[in-house]
Amino acid sequence: MADSHIHGKGLFAKKQINEGEVIGIIQGKKTTRNGPHVLWFSEDKALKVKCDLRFINHSDEPNACYYDTREVVALRDITPGEEITHNYEQD
Repeated sequence: MADSHIHGKGLFAKKQINEGEVIGIIQGKKTTRNGPHVLWFSEDKALKVKCDLRFINHSDEPNACYYDTREVVALRDITPGEEITHNYEQD
């Protein structure tokens, strides 16, 4: 985690991450309220993310995605030092 040019803090790759590689598994607490670091999987299924993955910022050209299994997976190769991003509007 470090300062992000996108927003506040961001999550950055410490090593090469290859396309398709699992970056991590989201850890958190179930919630029904929206707020900071809340990840919605459906209208009634959400988690307040409690691990470093909560610092993944939005990008229209993301390099990672979330799965319903809570896995965060690289959509393409991510180089060391590159910020890890997700498109919050994509399913």
